[in-house]
Amino acid sequence: MNRRALLEKWWLIPVGLTASAFAGMGLYALRVSRKSVPGAPQFQAGTAQRVAALPALGTDWAEVEFSYAGRPCVLLRLPAATLGSLDVGEQHYAAFSRVCTHLGCPVNLVRDTEVLAFSFGYRAPNPVDQHPYLGCPCHYSVFNPLASGEAVFGKAHLPLPRVRLERRGNDLWATGIEPAPENVG
Repeated sequence: MNRRALLEKWWLIPVGLTASAFAGMGLYALRVSRKSVPGAPQFQAGTAQRVAALPALGTDWAEVEFSYAGRPCVLLRLPAATLGSLDVGEQHYAAFSRVCTHLGCPVNLVRDTEVLAFSFGYRAPNPVDQHPYLGCPCHYSVFNPLASGEAVFGKAHLPLPRVRLERRGNDLWATGIEPAPENVG
């Protein structure tokens, strides 16, 4: 091949690189958009541990942070029941591991939906879903507590592990936890 023939085909290089870039972005988008939906809880029994008194969670979206089985966790009072939550009369409680299922950063309850939109790049698809979410500040994954900790946005595709709760008198106790995904704390 001579120099002239080579120069006539130079356009194949940027076209090939562009096509490769778009294919890579498409594969990445496909991988990130596949989210696992939480099913029935798969709790592993653990040592019973008192988490909070019921009066400490006086309103919906009240939270108590605690540690269970060596993992940071959060207990929430929710406005509706979810898979794996505990119902006490008209009140609903759920607890989740605070370890993000992407790379293990701690998630936090984000109460302001505008902060969620601005900082995490997530806005709920409809007005019914305008409520607090659990957000990971490291890579901006968002988890929905009213969908049993389902990952709804970001790089995480697995739901947050749930903690089994029991009512004992006027207290809530943690008695088990779902296993953490592999390679995550």
